[in-house]
Amino acid sequence: MVGSKKDYFLVSIIGFFFALFLLPILKNVQVPFWTFSAVNVTALILFFVIFSNIALRVADYFGRKTFLVWQFSKFGAVGSLGAALDFGILNILIFLTGTATGIHFSFFKGISFILANTNGFFWNKYWTFSFNGALNIKEYGKYFLVGVIGFGINVGIASLVVNAMGPIGEIGPAMWANVGAVIAGVFSMVWNFWGYKFIVFK
Repeated sequence: MVGSKKDYFLVSIIGFFFALFLLPILKNVQVPFWTFSAVNVTALILFFVIFSNIALRVADYFGRKTFLVWQFSKFGAVGSLGAALDFGILNILIFLTGTATGIHFSFFKGISFILANTNGFFWNKYWTFSFNGALNIKEYGKYFLVGVIGFGINVGIASLVVNAMGPIGEIGPAMWANVGAVIAGVFSMVWNFWGYKFIVFK
């Protein structure tokens, strides 16, 4: 067994906050099959807490043979939390302003990405890659460089999809904004894992 009780406790926290930041997304995109109620919110939180533990257990099994699988699985869990935080803040800003396009969208996406990226740094440093000790300027400098490139990839691709391509078919602006965020998130996640593992926390 690769994982410890601490790992499962931490992934439960990730599952909890993932569900929490999923709520403003569901509210903003107005998913037809979802209605806000105490029962539904509780069920959503419980589902993702349980699911995150099951997913980590599967990763634990395969991680016994290949440690990279275990490490990438934890990175994926942190990335999922980062995505939920990114999307959640983005949708809160869209909901509060009623704006989901143009320069405002790019600005909102920048804010949400920076907050999510900073959160991910601490999770990846101390949990994913198990780097102990106090922060130092060199380490954070390398992280910042990787983050800036990831920031450019994330915001650039999201803005390209939302502003240059525009919604396809009957997809509304708010939903399309999230589509752009998803596509951008995939590209930036691949870059960030490579950068964190081989540049920052090598």
